[in-house]
Amino acid sequence: MSDVLLRVEDLRVEFAIRRRFSDVVRRRPARAFPAVRGVSFEIHRGETLALVGESGSGKTTTARGLLRLTEPCGGAVTFDGIDVRAAGSGDLRRLRERMQIVFQDPYSSLNPRIAVGSALMEVLTVHRIGASAAERRERVAELLTDVGLGPEIASRYPHELSGGQRQRVGIARALAVDPELLVLDEPVSALDVSVQAQIINLLEDLQERRGLAYLFVAHDLAVVHHTADRIAVMYLGEIVEEGPIDAVFDHPHHPYTEALLAAIPGEGGGKGRRAGRARGELRTELAEQAGCPFRTRCPLREARCDTTPPFVQLADDRASRCWLATDPAFDAGAAAEAAEAAEAAEAAEAAEAEATAAGEAIASETTTPPEA
Repeated sequence: MSDVLLRVEDLRVEFAIRRRFSDVVRRRPARAFPAVRGVSFEIHRGETLALVGESGSGKTTTARGLLRLTEPCGGAVTFDGIDVRAAGSGDLRRLRERMQIVFQDPYSSLNPRIAVGSALMEVLTVHRIGASAAERRERVAELLTDVGLGPEIASRYPHELSGGQRQRVGIARALAVDPELLVLDEPVSALDVSVQAQIINLLEDLQERRGLAYLFVAHDLAVVHHTADRIAVMYLGEIVEEGPIDAVFDHPHHPYTEALLAAIPGEGGGKGRRAGRARGELRTELAEQAGCPFRTRCPLREARCDTTPPFVQLADDRASRCWLATDPAFDAGAAAEAAEAAEAAEAAEAAEAEATAAGEAIASETTTPPEA
C-alpha cells in the first residue's frame, strides 16, 4: 500500500466570465477566468498539509475541485490509486465515504429546519451505515460524544447552538462515514480565538485516534504553524512555495511567503524580526499575463520577473516559484530585510542631504550684505 493517499497533478479550474450584450453583438469569443492554474501536491496518510494564501488566491476552489464539488477543467486527482475525475456517480459516492469536507461557515452548512440528530441520521441512511434505526441512533450518540458534545444535542436545532458547537456538528457529520481524508476549509476562521483552540485540539486528537489525513485550508499562518506537517503557499491560483512547515517558516524562499509571515502579529512568524511586507493588493488580472503574478507587490522585484519563473525544486523536500530561488543560498527573509535596510539608509541619506542644503541656503542668506 502506497504511503501517498492523495495525489493532485496539474489541477486546473476555470470559471466562465459572463458575456455582456456588446460582446454578443461584436461576436467576441467567450472567456474564462483561470481560478486554479496547474496546482500539484501530495498528501500522505496521517499527514496534515496546510494550503495557505490570501483571500482570492484559489485555496477553496482547489479544495472543491479535488473533491469534484466544483468540476475541474484539467489535471489529475488520484485518491489511493483511484482516478477521481474518471469516477462515475456510483464510484464517486463510494469515494466520498473516504474523503469528506468540513466547511468554513458552520451555520450555513447545516439545514436550520433539521435537528442535529436527524442531519446525522440522514448521512448514515444515505450511505447505508447501520442495520437498523436504533443502531443508527446509537452511532449518532457516539459521533456527538467523539466531538465533545453530549447525546442531548441530537434534539437541538442549529440556531440553538453556539458557533463552536455547530462546527463540532459539522465535524461529526464528516466523520459519520469513517473517512480517511478530511478537507478542512478554514474550519476555525469564523470562531472566537478561545473556541479556535478547542477545535484545533479536537482535530489533532481525532487525527491521532483515527489516523486521518488533513488538507487544512487557511489564511491564518499562526494557526497552521501548530497543526500542519507541510505547507503549500498559493498566490493567484498557483503554488509559489512548498515544504516542511518549520523550514518554510524559518527560511522562506519566496517573497510572498515572507510577506505572509510578516503579517503575523508579534513574532509568531518565525525567528527574529520580519521584513518585506507586500505592497498594494492582489490583482487578479495578472493571472492571465506572462511573468510573476506577485511582481507588482514584491519588494525584491528584478527585470527578469517580467518573465514567468520556473517552479524550482530545492533541497530538503522544498520548492519555490521564484527566480531568486534558483540561488541555493537565497533566503527571502534575509533578502527582504537587507532591501528594507538599504531603502531606509537611502532615505536617511536623502533627508540628510536635504537638511544640509537647507542649512547652506539659510547661511548664505544671513551672510549676504543688503543691497544699497
